[in-house]
Amino acid sequence: MSAEPIVYLNGEFLPQSQAKVSVLDRGFVFADGIYEVIPAYGGRLFRLGEHLQRLQNSLDGVRLANPLDDIEWDRILGELIKRNGGGDQSLYLQITRGVAKRDHGFPPDTPATVFAMSNPLKPVDAALLKSGVKAITLEDIRWRFCNIKSIALLPNVLLRQQALEQGAAEAILIRNGLVTEGSASNVFIVRKGVIMTPPKSEFLLPGITRDLIVELSQRHGVPCEERDIPEAWLEEADEMWLSSSLKELLPITTLNDKSVGSGSPGPVWAKMFDIFQSFKDDIRKTG
Repeated sequence: MSAEPIVYLNGEFLPQSQAKVSVLDRGFVFADGIYEVIPAYGGRLFRLGEHLQRLQNSLDGVRLANPLDDIEWDRILGELIKRNGGGDQSLYLQITRGVAKRDHGFPPDTPATVFAMSNPLKPVDAALLKSGVKAITLEDIRWRFCNIKSIALLPNVLLRQQALEQGAAEAILIRNGLVTEGSASNVFIVRKGVIMTPPKSEFLLPGITRDLIVELSQRHGVPCEERDIPEAWLEEADEMWLSSSLKELLPITTLNDKSVGSGSPGPVWAKMFDIFQSFKDDIRKTG
């Protein structure tokens, strides 16, 4: 592995320090673009087909043409992981509308800017898995189309920072009295033995890890429902978790300075965590 990470930018693999983007790029000027985060286990990209479909959905949502087909994405992203040493990595991919004179209207015939980088994917701190993390609830102040993985993340940043300043790891967002998601994660609760997570809608990002947890719970006979979760149910929950590509499946044991359930990671989380780890091990074996 090279001393400096290799990135991909507009058709080239090059050292990170050599990658440059114009100040007139619409991603810089307008946050006019979308992104994806894809983990790799044992050098193999995790659920690439599902991530590429979500990428396409986001591109369609902002009316931006996909610059590559799935075969090209597979080749380029796989090569990037290989050039950065393989193993477990987190890949970040961003597409913007490209470089053009600053004007709110879409520029005609402007090539998209395509950037990707990867970094070592470190496991979640074992101490956090043992103790769980703190979270707070906040009003969901974001825009209407949260199902689009937009690079315009300032509302998410502000919400997460508010959580951090209160000693919490995440903010669970509430819109019209219902749980949507975390500022950078999806949310699960366990209530009366049933795993619950908010249904997909324009108010939350359809997480790939979220979908896998739902799929694995059904495969292993663990009751799971995609349904509206009233804010009041958070106080009644026996367990609460976060899921994301980087957090994987992380227990919340304190919400708004009150214990969730017993105040320790619960048995349903422990079971699903082990199932998820076994799923990852299978990916590594076939990589």
